Amino acid sequence: MQIDELKKEFINIFGDGDINIFHAPGRVNIIGEHTDYNGGYVLPTALDMGTYALIRKRGNNQIKFASTNFPEKIEINTSDIQYKKEHTWANYPKGIVHFMQGDGHVITGFDVLFSGNIPNRAGLSSSASIELVMATALNDIFELGYEMIDMVKLAQKAENQFCNVNCGIMDQFIVGMGKEGYGVFLQCNTLKYNHVPLELGDYCIVIMNTNKPRNLVESKYNERRSQCETAVEILQKTLPNINNLTDVSLQDFEKFKHTITDQTIQRRAKHVITENERVLQATKAMEKGDLHKLGELVSASHQSLKNDYAVTGVELDTIVDLALAQKPACIGARMIGAGFGGCAIALVNIADTDRFITNVKQDYTKAIGYTPDFYIAKTGNGAERRPA
Repeated sequence: MQIDELKKEFINIFGDGDINIFHAPGRVNIIGEHTDYNGGYVLPTALDMGTYALIRKRGNNQIKFASTNFPEKIEINTSDIQYKKEHTWANYPKGIVHFMQGDGHVITGFDVLFSGNIPNRAGLSSSASIELVMATALNDIFELGYEMIDMVKLAQKAENQFCNVNCGIMDQFIVGMGKEGYGVFLQCNTLKYNHVPLELGDYCIVIMNTNKPRNLVESKYNERRSQCETAVEILQKTLPNINNLTDVSLQDFEKFKHTITDQTIQRRAKHVITENERVLQATKAMEKGDLHKLGELVSASHQSLKNDYAVTGVELDTIVDLALAQKPACIGARMIGAGFGGCAIALVNIADTDRFITNVKQDYTKAIGYTPDFYIAKTGNGAERRPA
C-alpha cells in the first residue's frame, strides 16, 4: 500500500485526526548465520522493504492494534500487557510496550496500524522490523529519550523474554542501525561495528523466497542455541577463558574438538567457528572488491549450514543448487535467516538477472511443486520517522 492508502485505511479503522508515520526495514544477512547468538561476527544490510506504523495517541489507556497484513484487530489495556498466543503478530509490539513500562515509562493508550511488505515467515526479519518500528514510534510520540542502540537492545529483550525466541541481536541491530548503501560488519558480543560500503559492481543480491513458511518459535532454532551452549561448556574445560563459541580459534577447535564426543554437538560447533572466520574473510573480500571470493564464501556458508548445522531442508537446498547451476551468471548462493524454510540469496550478474530468475523459478517449481518468489535487494535506512 502507498502512504496515502495507508492513511485512508487508518482513518477508516480509527477515525480522523493527526497521524504519525514511522518505518523500519527488513534485513538480509550477506554472511554470518547463527553466529550472532554465539557472540560472533555478522555482515547484514538493511532493505528498503519493511514495516510502516501509523500511530496516534488516545485519550484513555486502551491500545488498539491493526494490520493490513493480518485480519486480527487486537485491543488491550496498558495495565494488562501479557503474552497471548492468540494475539500472534501483536505480541511483538506488545513486548516493546511491556519493557518500556518496565523501564519506568508511562505509556498511555494509542491506535496503531502496521503495514509491511516483508514476506511473512520468509527469514527477512519481519519480527525485528515490527519491534523497532513500534519502539521508534513510542519513543518519539511519548518523548521517552531512548537512543537507537537502547531500543535495539530492548527489542531483542522483548523477543527473547516476551515472545520466547532466543534470537541474537543481529536482526534488531541492523533494523535499527542500518544505512542505505552499506552493510554492517558487527561483532555481536561487543556491539562494535563498522558501516561497510556495499559495492557489488556488476552484481546484485537476488533474494529467493522458497515460499515454504517458517515459524521461528516452533522451529529447532532454540535447540541449536542449546547445542551451542553445550559445546561451550565442554570446551571451557580445556579453554577456560572462552565465553562463546566464537572465542575459539579454528586452530584451537581442531586441537580440542575431540573433547566433544557427541558428533552432532561437534558439528554444530564447527559451523559456528568456521562461519565466524568466513565473515572476516568476506569483509576483506568486499573491501578488496573481490566478488568471486565473496561468492565462494557465501556458497561455503550454505554447505556448512546444510551439513554441520542442519538447518536448510529440501526447499532451501534445491533453490541454492539451482542458483549455482546458473554459472557464470551466479557466483554464490546460500540460505539466510534461521533456516527450515524462508529465503536464500544469490550473487547474480545484473545483465543476467532476468534469465536467472526465469530459469530458477521454472526448475524449482518443477522440482518442489510450487512457485518461488524473487526480489532484487535494495538497501535502506534503519528505523525512522517518515513525513506524514
